[in-house]
Amino acid sequence: MSAEGHDHAHDHEHEHHHKETFITKYIFSIDHKMIAKQYLITGIIMGIIGIVMSLLFRMQLAWPEESFKIFNILLGDKFAPDGVMANDVYLALVTIHGTIMVFFVLTAGLSGTFSNLLIPLQIGARDMASGFMNMISYWLFFLSAVVMIISLFVESGPASAGWTIYPPLSALPQAIPGSGTGMTLWLVSMAIFIASSLMGSLNYIVTVINLRTKGMSMTRLPLTIWTFFVTAIIGVLSFPVLLSAALLLIFDRSFGTSFFLSDIYIAGEVLHYQGGSPVLFEHLFWFLGHPEVYIVILPAMGLVSEIMATNSRKPIFGYRAMIMSVLAIAFLSTIVWGHHMFISGMNPFLGSVFTFTTLLIAIPSAVKAFNWITTLWKGNLQMNPAMLFSIGMVSTFITGGLTGIILGDSTLDINVHDTYFVIAHFHLVMGISALYGMFAGIYHWFPKMYGRMLNKNLGYVHFWVTAVCAYGVFFPMHFIGLAGLPRRYYTNTNFPLFDDLQNVNVLITTFALVGGAFQLVFLYNFFSSIFYGKKAEQNPWRSTTLEWTTPVEHIHGNWPGEIPEVHRWAYDYSNPEHEEDFVPQTVPMKPGESVLHH
Repeated sequence: MSAEGHDHAHDHEHEHHHKETFITKYIFSIDHKMIAKQYLITGIIMGIIGIVMSLLFRMQLAWPEESFKIFNILLGDKFAPDGVMANDVYLALVTIHGTIMVFFVLTAGLSGTFSNLLIPLQIGARDMASGFMNMISYWLFFLSAVVMIISLFVESGPASAGWTIYPPLSALPQAIPGSGTGMTLWLVSMAIFIASSLMGSLNYIVTVINLRTKGMSMTRLPLTIWTFFVTAIIGVLSFPVLLSAALLLIFDRSFGTSFFLSDIYIAGEVLHYQGGSPVLFEHLFWFLGHPEVYIVILPAMGLVSEIMATNSRKPIFGYRAMIMSVLAIAFLSTIVWGHHMFISGMNPFLGSVFTFTTLLIAIPSAVKAFNWITTLWKGNLQMNPAMLFSIGMVSTFITGGLTGIILGDSTLDINVHDTYFVIAHFHLVMGISALYGMFAGIYHWFPKMYGRMLNKNLGYVHFWVTAVCAYGVFFPMHFIGLAGLPRRYYTNTNFPLFDDLQNVNVLITTFALVGGAFQLVFLYNFFSSIFYGKKAEQNPWRSTTLEWTTPVEHIHGNWPGEIPEVHRWAYDYSNPEHEEDFVPQTVPMKPGESVLHH
């Protein structure tokens, strides 16, 4: 049988697939599009939990020692007697909020959702390299999320050593109330999460390398695929290091070893540990912890690049420079972890090395920012919600990134280390920027996922209120951080020095409550549009990439008939040699047509 005939038979077999039951279609699906939806909806649910936690501890910071009925309802009598939050539960909320947002919302909501949705569709593949492994990867992720949620209901309380879980607090069950079973469950959950992440990442890498359609060279890939590909490589290199740290910490906690523990006294009692070093844990944790920031932000950068080119009706500016900067960020992100440890007693010379590599990473980041701004310059801008969130992401990435220059300098960092300045920096540059990228991606690819359109006006309301509230929350934090306010204190009333800052805390919390409440607009828009949204046409944004050549109705295998062949790069917008302002990648080159320089 010829290859073409075989391909046709293969397609035929896809069309007359054995009848799928509810369970094989919606639960144990091996279709990458369904798995992307599973990741997205799980990420949204975890996001709701994470945001509610942050609102609870913001209320505690703004009105310390006040009694709130909601504390009593959500936390129960044990953790909020008479509606007043207990101090150890404050730490637990901060810890689990950080863990959920970094790993379960941003990593899964961006890599899990969009890598799964877009890699096969944009490179012209029928599915992922291994559909079964893809399914296992989602269910391990789901299991780790369930274990993390279960840890909230343990009698001794959830993990409360901060999301960075530094020993000895996290290594000694008797150290604090939140270092009991809840901490062990936290570590088990992270071990399962890492297994899921590695399986997903290996799948993405193999798919991009091996399953590109005819004509889809690496330099014709959309920037989204480049960022997902590089993100997966960083994940494969750095996640195993966190796994080793988690396993060694489990040994220290449960089997009496002392990898991270040295001479320790608790309440006058001399413990038998000796020879370990808590700083070793910091090295292992941040060797993943810093690349993790880029595992979160790189996919957002890819989505934003794609959305900006489409909605500016212009080719992305500096396509190859963008790819080079993604590769440079990936390399540099693995050699800057020490800047989290400037005050851990590190050798000052080593500190200066990490300062150098940290400041160096500003260069590829700036290249990306300039390229986005230049893509917008003189474009025919379509200001839909996806575009607004993309521009918002560039704004928060630049403002958040500028403060990184202060934190990346080992001398300047000493003054603001562990204050709200750090919180302000990473929430803007990583948290809010990645969330904006995720929202932009949802607004842009929702028609591809569900065959319906989101309500545009609700999207505008969602963007403007979120944008104002995000800056309202994190901009003032820079100033209270410069004033010396430490992070993770559940109240600042014991320090008369900080009395003047209490009004600022109230202001921040007010913005947080309003911004949190308006996420309900997005939730309503998202879930109602799945069922009642306006039916989408095949290519609603008049975009050039391959995913918009597939039919609106999902089929397993993506394309009925043959897979399209690619003839040009992904950003042929406003090409003067064509009448239409966009030329899909599947359109053959005209005789004598010049290839756009990119």
